[in-house]
Amino acid sequence: MDESFTPPATSSAPDLSVLLIGLLKRVQYREDDEPLWSALLRLQARIRDYVAVLNLELILDEAEGYAFLKSRAEPGEDDPSPRLPRLIARRPLTYAVSLLLALLRKKLAEFDAGGSDTRLVLSRDDIVELVRVFLPDGPNEARLIDQMEATINKVVDLGFLHRLKPSTGTSAPTNYEVRRILKAFVDAQWLAEFDARLSNYQNQLANSGVRT
Repeated sequence: MDESFTPPATSSAPDLSVLLIGLLKRVQYREDDEPLWSALLRLQARIRDYVAVLNLELILDEAEGYAFLKSRAEPGEDDPSPRLPRLIARRPLTYAVSLLLALLRKKLAEFDAGGSDTRLVLSRDDIVELVRVFLPDGPNEARLIDQMEATINKVVDLGFLHRLKPSTGTSAPTNYEVRRILKAFVDAQWLAEFDARLSNYQNQLANSGVRT
């Protein structure tokens, strides 16, 4: 056997099917898997062509480091194109979840304006204080914390907050990182109407109570 023979190198880069399956399951973040992210950037044109057949579009923000799939806009009333079934279902949000998302988006905008860091991390107590002023009078502290825990958990499930692991041996409240993908869902126009929206939320909450 020729000892100088070297077997051909095999590529470990993710293929198109791996990328597509990952995107169909969840948001993809650069920080979670750098090789996967590099492959996603390289193959994004092919991914866009493929998911268009499924009536989806790829939203990719290279600067912020996230990518996800969303349903394409439905045809207008005068458009003869067929209305295809939605592969990604819409999720109705409760008042409490919508309010928290609005407040987190505003907090993220303020944080970015400061320019001191790239990761906005808030404790559970920080989040409770953000929302407290907009809640109707009445709930005691224990009930308020329970309500906020349920709302925070929902926002974590939606992917807009990331629960951080507590330091070993500490009993401090859990910290959460505000995911920057929130900027793609709560856009600049929405944020420009923030005060009016919050006033509306506050009236609705006062009339109906906080629900999660």
